[in-house]
Formats: sequence, structure tokens, C-alpha cells
Amino acid sequence: MASSRLLQIAACLLALAPIRAGAETLLARYEVRAAGVRIMEVEAQFALDGPRYRLRTHVRTSGVVNVLGRGDQVTSTEGAWRGADPIPARYRTEGTWRGARRVVALDWPSPGQPVLGELEPPMEEDRQPVSAALRLGTMDSLSALAKLTRTVAQTGRCDAAAAVYDGRRRADYTVQTEGMQVLPQEGGFGGEALRCGFESRLVAGWRSDREAEWARTSQPATAWLGRPLPGRLAIPVRIELPSRWLGTIRVVLLGVEALPSGQEVAQHRQ
Repeated sequence: MASSRLLQIAACLLALAPIRAGAETLLARYEVRAAGVRIMEVEAQFALDGPRYRLRTHVRTSGVVNVLGRGDQVTSTEGAWRGADPIPARYRTEGTWRGARRVVALDWPSPGQPVLGELEPPMEEDRQPVSAALRLGTMDSLSALAKLTRTVAQTGRCDAAAAVYDGRRRADYTVQTEGMQVLPQEGGFGGEALRCGFESRLVAGWRSDREAEWARTSQPATAWLGRPLPGRLAIPVRIELPSRWLGTIRVVLLGVEALPSGQEVAQHRQ
């Protein structure tokens, strides 16, 4: 469960961040630390304005975590807006985690009806299946958090909820506004930020009976949205979430920049 919890960080980073109107893409870089040690790097590309949305993240393990097994993964989603609600069309995850290839391909031929096209590694025998009834009306995690983007942009608050399916697990996400807070300078940001409290609860898809009680317990996290670039909308500047084995995991914004229209993350490297 620890590795999947870490991978969820990328979704939080991507989908919380709206961009201002106009032909512009934002590229944000983050570092992830546990017990004060850098364990992961994240690049997030945001293209959420207009009638359609597209999100992409590139996650890489770093530091001491690479001794236990390297991880490098790209996750993306795309879809259309129906008011403030995202209607996903395509979700893909591809990469390597602890030496194993990871692939998830989800498509939505009809709204709220995901079809799993590819899953690697295959479903584990001890994992509780997600029934067809529980998959109905769900979206991927990036699209679910993109919904929060519209909420923040339109209301200045982060109150939202969504039913999420990722090919293996089915979870409920809720977010609540916790007010404004002034953050000290750290990484690429310091100043006033909107504090949002997350909770996720696994409904189905846990592995073994031993995990069931823990998996169904609400998992909290906190995200702060600020404005590191003057005149643009808020993006995640910090995230904190507890883990079973690593203590509190902290995600800190290192920097953000505006890219020319159409430029991909893969083409923009330091």
C-alpha cells in the first residue's frame, strides 16, 4: 500500500492546478521528502482551460529509495468539461516501479462507464475485485482532482467529492476548505495559501483480509494552494500526508514556469 500511496501524490499535484485563460501551459517541479530525505521528484504539466482538459505527470524516485528499487512513471488523462464536471475519455499510466513494468489503460466510451483495456502486472489473486456496479459513475483520480480545479477557480474554496477507479481499486475522495494560511518561504514559495483537507477511503480493491480494516479507514492529506507566479491562479505549493511506514510525506514546490503553447514536458528538461 505504501508505493500506491506515494504514486497518488502525482495525481494531487497535477489536478489541483488551474491555469489562467490564454495559450499557456504551466510546468511545475516538486520534490517529495520523508523523514527529511528526498525520495521522489515530480514534474507536472497543466492544460485545463477551455472546453477540454489534459494533465500529465512524470514521477521519478531519487536518493535512498533507488537503493530499494527505482521507479519512473508517466501518468496522463484527457477529457472534456460538462460545466464544472470532468468527463474523462482516456487515462494512461506507464512506467517501471521496483523493477516491474506498470501499465494501466482506461477508456470511457460512455460517461461514467470505464473500460479497462490493459493492466500490467495482472490483477493479483488476493486482491478483492471491484464489481461492475462499483465502477459505474466513476472517473480516474486525475480527472477527479481536476474537478477540484474548477471548484477552486469558481468559488475560491476546495469543497468537492468524487468516486474514483484506477483499474485495481475503487475509492471515494472528499476535500474540504480549511481556510487561508501564511506559509514560510520554502522551495519555490512563501506567502498566503488556501489550505485544503483531503480524505480518501478505499471502497474495494484491497489485498488480503489483513489489509481490509486499514484500507477502509479514512486516509487524510493536506494541500496548500498558492500563487508563485503573480497574476496567475493558485497551484499546489505544498502537500503533506501520513504513511504507514515513512511517517509524514511532504511535497514541496521547487519552481514553476510558463511554457510556449504546445510544448511537452518530455521536450523540456534541465
